[in-house]
Amino acid sequence: MNDLKNSPGILEKKLEYTFRNTSLLTEALTHSSFTHEQKIKKMPCNERLEYLGDAVLELVSSEYIFSNYPELPEGKMSTLRASLVCETALAQSAGCLGLGDLLFLGKGEELGGGRQKPSVTSDAFEALIGALYLDGGMDTAKALIYKYVLNDVPSHLAMQDPKTALQEKVQSEGNTHHIEYRLISETGPEHDKEFLVELYIDNEKISEGKGRNRKTAEKMAAAAALESR
Repeated sequence: MNDLKNSPGILEKKLEYTFRNTSLLTEALTHSSFTHEQKIKKMPCNERLEYLGDAVLELVSSEYIFSNYPELPEGKMSTLRASLVCETALAQSAGCLGLGDLLFLGKGEELGGGRQKPSVTSDAFEALIGALYLDGGMDTAKALIYKYVLNDVPSHLAMQDPKTALQEKVQSEGNTHHIEYRLISETGPEHDKEFLVELYIDNEKISEGKGRNRKTAEKMAAAAALESR
């Protein structure tokens, strides 16, 4: 079980940052289940910090995309930002910090696997951003976001349109290569079909992908091919 005296200090070492107001860090690590269970009225949970951190994250990521990808229209900028700050992506960022192991959870949430829930860890990551913003200002919060959220933007951008990204990558390798998507199977009832597509480059199978429609299956196959090249 977590110890309130240890978790903030452990996280400070990982962040290489010392909080002026350590209560902000404790608050960022405190899940609502803990405060409800402990019935400590003076100890706030991380929901308000999460709200603030979400706003800071949106501003920093928007500014980064605007400055670094001048060719992207508004719609694609929004799509890219959404992929960068979605629950799954933020949960991965939280995992890099081992945030789940440092949270203060109620017993019920603990037994329910709360430390591994993306919804819990992603919220805590946003709360941490909020805490850093209040304690050290925008530059401090931005440093965390750049290190853990904006560290691999090109991959996220490629995943928006993996078929085009794969075509460009193959062309950059020289010579003329033929990319072909072959529909292998279409299974399941009409309302719940699954399509299996195999991707070939110069008649050599490279990857496969599955999806609820052929277009999605092709995108999954292209994404898998990108990861393997």
